[in-house]
Amino acid sequence: MQYIAYMQIINEQILNMMPPQFGLFGLLFAFMNRLQAAGDSFYEEITCKQWFLLACMNLYSKEAPTANDLAETMGCSRQNVKEILNALVKKEILVLKQDYNDKRKQRIYLTSKQKRLAKKYQNKEMDFLKLLYEGISDDEIKNVFQIISRMEKNLTGATGGVTGVAGIQA
Repeated sequence: MQYIAYMQIINEQILNMMPPQFGLFGLLFAFMNRLQAAGDSFYEEITCKQWFLLACMNLYSKEAPTANDLAETMGCSRQNVKEILNALVKKEILVLKQDYNDKRKQRIYLTSKQKRLAKKYQNKEMDFLKLLYEGISDDEIKNVFQIISRMEKNLTGATGGVTGVAGIQA
């Protein structure tokens, strides 16, 4: 509890020192660093970015995605996605298969090992999310989601569509 009070004081000091847009900009970076560090220590077998790619895989229910599909969803380059994919293929968590209709494409599939990992961490992930959102109402979460979505739209417009949903780099 002392850490939370300390961070609240620090955040208030930051907001008093600069315009809120600059404070929020810095806070987003600091938050992403802390979230990635927490995620990297959370899983024994995979990194936070590898987990994010696996989570994005669940958005593709009709057809297995390609590296390009995932790059767009994750908001990073195809090259970064390939790096993450290669690590997950090496760990036998994903498998790449040639597209049936277009031999130039490779589709990405989850393996039974990934399904075991998902089951292993399911309860722990829910506990983490409860902790992360503790004291935050559903309406507040929706508001933050809408604001960040607008920021993402602005960023995508400013960069000519270079970023995707999350703006994350591997």
